[in-house]
This record gives sequence, structure tokens and C-alpha cells, in this order.
Amino acid sequence: MAELKYKRILLKLSGEALGGSMGYGIDVNEAESIASRIKEVYDLGVDVAVVIGAGNLWRGKQGLERGMDRSTADYMGMLATVMNAMALMDALERQGVYTRVMSAIEMRAIAEPYIRRRAVRHLEKRRVVIFGAGTGNPFFSTDTAAALRATEIDAQVVIKATKVDGVYDADPKKNPNATKFDQLSYIDVLNRRLEVMDSTAITLCMENNLPILVVNLWDSKSLTGALYGEKVGTLVAA
Repeated sequence: MAELKYKRILLKLSGEALGGSMGYGIDVNEAESIASRIKEVYDLGVDVAVVIGAGNLWRGKQGLERGMDRSTADYMGMLATVMNAMALMDALERQGVYTRVMSAIEMRAIAEPYIRRRAVRHLEKRRVVIFGAGTGNPFFSTDTAAALRATEIDAQVVIKATKVDGVYDADPKKNPNATKFDQLSYIDVLNRRLEVMDSTAITLCMENNLPILVVNLWDSKSLTGALYGEKVGTLVAA
């Protein structure tokens, strides 16, 4: 049997992944589908941590356009990520996967406070860890939270789960001639302004030599294939 290339990963999910066909709210069926994908990876013996966005529940941009304070908008987004994290935790545990939600903002009644050593210990005990509330600070995205947490827990790769099979030079849904990249450097992503992750997250990964792999979460073989080193998606690395 082939050897796993990655033994500890951080999976970055968009909030829209839980939104289902409508793109907003929390679709229980979608949560269960994502949980089943994570369970496939977990069952291979891989340590799995997750960061999930909040776009299905709250878009801070809408508040900013109406004059909302940026910090207030960002804190609302952080709270929304915890709601998504709890929904995913419930879906995972109903499939028999022990899960912990850790929040960068203390809310002890529903989630553990984020402590790096405790998070690592949970992973060592074969628990999936979902990091909620971003970095706990406004002005930082969940992309940056994913890069930061991955670095802190010594993940070997950040897997950015999307609905397309990699990174293209244009939107493949709008441009049938769009070209897919198999591999990119961090500098290429920044210079081309490709929407892999935001520039702060890319820079943090570059400084810590942490690869980013963009795959289609809804392709049943792409995620597990990536863990065995198969050429799927787009790899962003040095």
C-alpha cells in the first residue's frame, strides 16, 4: 500500500460549503457530506484540523458598505465561524469521529479556548480539531487564521477545499479556455493576484515553507489522492 505523503493537515473550508445549493444558511445535508469526506481522511490515520469561514451566514462587506465599523463586522464574522464549526462538529460526531471545537474568542459554554499545546494534544489523541473565531482579532481573514493555525500545530500542508479542481488563470465557469496550473510558487500567486488565499496568508505560508494544495472537495478521490502524493489540484510551494 502506498505511503501517505502528509500525516497532519489543516483543511480550509469556505462557509459557503455548508450553504448548499442556496449558498447561505447551514444545510445539514452538506454538513454531513463534508463530514464524510473528512472521515475518509481521518480513517487513513491522518491528523485533521479544520478552519471554516462564515460567508454562508455573514458577509462583513455588506455591513461595511452601509457604514458599519470594520471591527464590529469582523467580530460578527468570527461568531458566525463558531456556529459553522459546531454544525460540522455535530455532523462528524454523528459519524463516529471524535471532534473538538476550539475558539480564539472565549465562550467556554460551547467551545474550548484555543491553546496551542492543547490543540496538538487533541490531534495526538486522534481527535479532529475545528478552529473557530478566526485569529480572534479583527482585520484578519479565516485564510490567515488557517495559515497561522497550520503553522502552530506543525501541519505539513494547508488543503484549500473548493468547488473547482485547482487554480486557473481565469474563472473556468465563465471562460472555457481558462488554463489550470498544476504548480505555482508563492511569488507567482502574489504577482498574478490569483485568488488562492489572501496575501497575508500566502506570505505567512511562504515564510514558513508551508505548502498549499487547492483541490475539489466534492471530487470523491481528489482529497485522499492528494494525501498519497497523486497529482491532483494545484500545489503552491517554494
